Amino acid sequence: MRAVLQRVDGASCVVEGQVTGAFEGPGLMVLVGVHVDDTDDKCAVLADKIWKIRIFDSATLLDRGLTVNSESVEVAAADANLPILVISQFTLHADTSKGRRPTWLQAARGDKAEPMVDAVVAELRKLGAHVETGKFGADMRITQTNDGPTTIVLDV
Repeated sequence: MRAVLQRVDGASCVVEGQVTGAFEGPGLMVLVGVHVDDTDDKCAVLADKIWKIRIFDSATLLDRGLTVNSESVEVAAADANLPILVISQFTLHADTSKGRRPTWLQAARGDKAEPMVDAVVAELRKLGAHVETGKFGADMRITQTNDGPTTIVLDV
């Protein structure tokens, strides 16, 4: 599984004119792609990494009036109960090694990928995260304000 995390100051997802997920203020925008060889056991591992990766500055969060449950300078979304917007993204497994047209052979099909993305969301919620989502397979309009910018690629 692959996830692209972006530290953001607000994010939203709109499908057919309706907001499916949104938050204001500091949080994480997470794109999740499922590989054809991925197994269910990776969902909990990925969720734990997303929730606990320390890419926020505690002083900045405190200055914004947020509570931070850590003495560290760099803290995770878990340390400040920051929201997360999770969007399924099969294009994370594009093969661009030949020519100009990507292939998607390494991306899991929807019948496998959708339950695994849902499992990552469920695992994040079990860990205590407030998670907003897009709509699997839909034409989504994503808006976000990158903070930093900080972008991290996680592979599990």
